[in-house]
Amino acid sequence: MIRLGLRLALAGGREAIVRLAIIMVAVAIGTGLLLSTLAGLNAVQNQNERYAWLNTGAAKTDVVGTADPAWWLLGGDYFHGDRIARIDVAATGPDAPVPPGIPRLPGPGEYYVSPALARELKATPADQLADRFPGRQIGTIADAGLPGPDILLALVGDTPQHLSRLPYAKQVTRIESVDPSDCSGCQVGTDADGMALVLSVVAAALIFPLLMFIGTATRLSAARREQRFAAMRLIGATPPQVSRIATVEATLATVVGLLAGFGVFFALRPAMATITFTETAFFTGDLSLSLRDVLAVAIGIPLAAAVAARVALRRVQISPLGVTRRVTPKPPGIWRLTPAALGVAELAYFVGRRPETTNGQIAAYLTGIFTVMIGMVVAGPWLTMVGARLLAGRARRPAALIAGRRLADNPQAGFRAVSGLMLALFVTAVASGVITTIVDNRGTPIDPGSAANVALVQNFWPNMGQKVTLPTDPAAIPPALSSAPGVRGVLVTHLNPRFRTDIPSDVLPGVIACSELASRPVLGQCQPGAQVAAVTQDLQADLFDRTKAKVLVWPADPLSPAELAAQPMLSIVVQTDGSAATIEHARTVLENAYPGSDLPATNGEHQGDFGRQLVQWQQLANVIILTSLPIAGCSLAVSVAGGLTERKRPFSMLRLTGARLATLRQVVALESAVPLLLVAVLATGMGFLTAHLFLRAQLDYSLHSPGPAYYLLVIGGLVASLGIIASTLPLLRRITGPETARNE
Repeated sequence: MIRLGLRLALAGGREAIVRLAIIMVAVAIGTGLLLSTLAGLNAVQNQNERYAWLNTGAAKTDVVGTADPAWWLLGGDYFHGDRIARIDVAATGPDAPVPPGIPRLPGPGEYYVSPALARELKATPADQLADRFPGRQIGTIADAGLPGPDILLALVGDTPQHLSRLPYAKQVTRIESVDPSDCSGCQVGTDADGMALVLSVVAAALIFPLLMFIGTATRLSAARREQRFAAMRLIGATPPQVSRIATVEATLATVVGLLAGFGVFFALRPAMATITFTETAFFTGDLSLSLRDVLAVAIGIPLAAAVAARVALRRVQISPLGVTRRVTPKPPGIWRLTPAALGVAELAYFVGRRPETTNGQIAAYLTGIFTVMIGMVVAGPWLTMVGARLLAGRARRPAALIAGRRLADNPQAGFRAVSGLMLALFVTAVASGVITTIVDNRGTPIDPGSAANVALVQNFWPNMGQKVTLPTDPAAIPPALSSAPGVRGVLVTHLNPRFRTDIPSDVLPGVIACSELASRPVLGQCQPGAQVAAVTQDLQADLFDRTKAKVLVWPADPLSPAELAAQPMLSIVVQTDGSAATIEHARTVLENAYPGSDLPATNGEHQGDFGRQLVQWQQLANVIILTSLPIAGCSLAVSVAGGLTERKRPFSMLRLTGARLATLRQVVALESAVPLLLVAVLATGMGFLTAHLFLRAQLDYSLHSPGPAYYLLVIGGLVASLGIIASTLPLLRRITGPETARNE
């Protein structure tokens, strides 16, 4: 039976070869995407293992090492808007713990840097970057100590006497090795569980249309194969023998596609490594597959294909004569709208009832989104039937009447052709709606000339409840700061004595002399007659809450100028010309003058951190959109072409009875276009509704309409789909000749 199955699969003519080739391509793409997802999960885990040592001193653990203590200070920095991770270390003995990637701890006046930072040091004037690291570079950190190839990282040596006096410095006796996902108190790294869920969603969004494609491909020539298997049953073949033949046919294409899928994965791997959806890109080697992953895919996919082949033969096994007795399927009922309605209701329930925990939020939202997706697939045939009946009821031409009657007769088949496209449009609508709304509310790019980008802020306010002594003498600010080219002014804010952190208050944290503020009106102005104004520490309004107007006039404060001068400094605000050279030079001066303090940065750079996260999610959304739409288009093309092949004899009979070829082409076009336009409206509307409910529940935002690029993408996708349908119409002339109408 195996040899017979192979012969039937390979010697079935061009039609069989085309079907096998399409299945191979679909399985290869699916296998490649599945392997890529598994490799992505492994990459996050591999990257997190190298993030672990950066949490030394921050992780809450009872484990005590046996090495000589070392002083350790984890800090950060910016350069041209990119984050720099900086660790200052000072060994107290010869056996101090050494992090991975370097042979020994740097001593005072020495430092190691990552290869990416080393390139920046060579290309940048010293007063803008290198002067922040005292001494000389003694080497680069090897890959074993780098989370990714693009990370900017410096390990700077110091003396125990100096480093022990800096805020936040800690003594450590061991290098942390706990995965940040399982770590309490860790400050850097990726939530592997959350990322696994995100990647699983991405994989599901890609696999759903692909499964539709594979299902469509396996149905090519389904009627002819069912008749062939029924004939085998009638001449004495047993159901197990027929099942074995069908399984051989399905497994042949699947195994070849599986092997090609591994090739697809290795071809995609270098490009995947550059997609930044964590803090940094991956090393190519991070995208690895375990033996368990390989075996699961290599065994699972052919097994699934064999099961699907047996399920597809259930009609032949029950009654071989039933294959030739075609009857109208039972029309779909309105109950099919129930799953989609339940998914919408589930999402709506959590508006105003957002779960407290991350896991609770994930379970709540993903359950609703997947229920909506499944519900649309279930509801699709009913909506197709409704549209078909409307088309037939309003038909004024034979083509519309025939198309409407055929769709109403079997709406499941009509919807099946466009189901993949529907899911692709739904995912596109959800991704575009969510990201557009978040960008509009929180991530709108700041005007390059605004204070957010030209004002560099050195903040002295303590973080996380730490006891820090604030500087008190503005005269200690280095003169080189105000005299540097491009620096237009240096302003000092002082701590407002009426500001409280332990109780809610409308009192602003800082105060400033109005005479000083008047010199830089771009940062605001005082009320008429005021001598002291209450301000924020960065002299800027709330950049992330777009519902608040920017503060132009700061409120007056009752402090006198003499009382103001007695208050400790809260921040130094350096107004620059906005050039990168000026900002980096000023940053270097401030870091050297106030080591251990909060890193000086512009508000544009702080907002840029969130903007980079948005870009990372947008990259994942683009992967989904740019992959799912072509797959859905291929599914549509295969379905339309397969439908023509299956119906060539009825079409030939219509031509013999006088139907014009143009009329038949209109029938085919309407049978495909009506479900296509219906599901496009359904998918887009449900996608926007799902995005709106998610945004309202999670962020209390209302949906903002995506930009023109989204609508052009959707229109382009629909036009391309209609073009695919049109490209199959010339087949009608070739397959509906008189010779096709004869009885076989």
